[in-house]
Amino acid sequence: MPQPAANSLRRTLLRRLAAPLSLLALMSGLIAYWLAWQYTQHVVDRSLADLATAISKQIQIAGPDAPITVPPLAQAMFSDPVEQLVYRISDGETEIAGDHNLPLQGTSARRMHYAYVFETQHEGVTVRVAQVRVDQPTGNPIIIEVGQPVHRRFRIAAEFLVAIMMPLLLLLLAGWVIVWRVVNQQLNPLTDLADSLNRQTHTSLEPVDETYVPVEIRPLTGALNALLDRLKTALDGQRKFIADAAHQLRTPLTAVKLHAEQAAVARDPQQTLSAVRELRAAADRAVRLSNQLLSLARAEPGEQAARFVNVDVAALAFDTGAEWVPRALTFQIDLGFQRLDDPANDHPLMARGNPVLLHEVIANLLDNALKYVPPSRFDGGRITVTVSQTVIDDLRMAEIVVEDNGPGVPRTQQTDLFKRFFRGDGQSEAGVDSGAGLGLAIVHDIMVLHRGSVHYEDAPEGGARFIVRLPLVPIVVQSEPTDSEPKRPAKKSAHSAPVDL
Repeated sequence: MPQPAANSLRRTLLRRLAAPLSLLALMSGLIAYWLAWQYTQHVVDRSLADLATAISKQIQIAGPDAPITVPPLAQAMFSDPVEQLVYRISDGETEIAGDHNLPLQGTSARRMHYAYVFETQHEGVTVRVAQVRVDQPTGNPIIIEVGQPVHRRFRIAAEFLVAIMMPLLLLLLAGWVIVWRVVNQQLNPLTDLADSLNRQTHTSLEPVDETYVPVEIRPLTGALNALLDRLKTALDGQRKFIADAAHQLRTPLTAVKLHAEQAAVARDPQQTLSAVRELRAAADRAVRLSNQLLSLARAEPGEQAARFVNVDVAALAFDTGAEWVPRALTFQIDLGFQRLDDPANDHPLMARGNPVLLHEVIANLLDNALKYVPPSRFDGGRITVTVSQTVIDDLRMAEIVVEDNGPGVPRTQQTDLFKRFFRGDGQSEAGVDSGAGLGLAIVHDIMVLHRGSVHYEDAPEGGARFIVRLPLVPIVVQSEPTDSEPKRPAKKSAHSAPVDL
């Protein structure tokens, strides 16, 4: 499919500014021509009327001798061939001087001082005529007419128009040059902005300098700087995560290599078996660390948000806890489930989320508890998963509490609990590896993705207590079934045996 032609802001601005400017010049020219024509009409009519009036004055002065003295005077006045003047002097019956074919009346007549001005045809040419009548004491009045072809006026108007349009065209050309320079100057900040962005690399995402950026473009540069800041933060986090992951993976992989070499050189079958066991344990640690790193990567915002469905939090917590029953039995730990807000367990707690990631949250909290709860303490170790509904700031929340009766977390370490690769005191009370310090960091990142929260507090009777809160969907949405909801068992019990799930 062909790509549409790219729009040029420069060409668009020039076209939208130059076109109205040219149209304005054209309209100015037309108005100037109309004004020139009107002015020419008035001036020429006035001159014809003045000529006719001048002859009438001479007739009045000559009196009875007018038929003798006036014709030579009129011949002298109207003999200029450039002006193309025609005239007629008569008393209505007798021609005194001039062209007797010049009509005595016409169209578009109007009065101008003592003269009448009208248009008529003379020898096939349109002529503008000024007519003046001089009353005589005896006999008919003497009529003086002075005419000029109309095309002469057009020539005069054209000369006026040229005189007016030449400066106007020069001004139009200067206006085009000014528009071109102004558009280019105003677009220079965009070019500088593009150059600044082209100089950016994945290692130096510096903000764009807004010192000389126009106010109208600053929303764009502000959005770009915010985007660059987010990219820089994401890349810094990614680089730190990769560096930490490489550092953490180096230790179990080195242990795998070391135990493999010991098994290869061992001559005693017992030494070989011991090395293989250590090799398997190191491999298990490497696999677990790799899985946690993958879980941490999945918890990053982005594509996971598009996979959210309606999830029954209570059923998910029960099902996840049931998966950890065999391991709890191995360490002789009482693992139980409680539903505080609905003892009959008939009311689902529907939240919007990713079931795989929410499963990871509960699993990591149970795994963390199993590492630090002692297998024997008074009546044995105990872990309780409690699900309830609470309201915080008028928002319905599902609350999942994982509580144990282990040693708890020292106050000096509680602020670092959810940081990546933070591991308390190294070895757990249960005698197992305390892990890579990613479990609680994964829980925190997943809850941030789900707009929920997780925090730690000391259990009332001693031990650790992790509280997870997740927003519930509105009640009207809860009745809509989804295929992704975990199925809830018909009945769940509380503590009644070493393992109650």
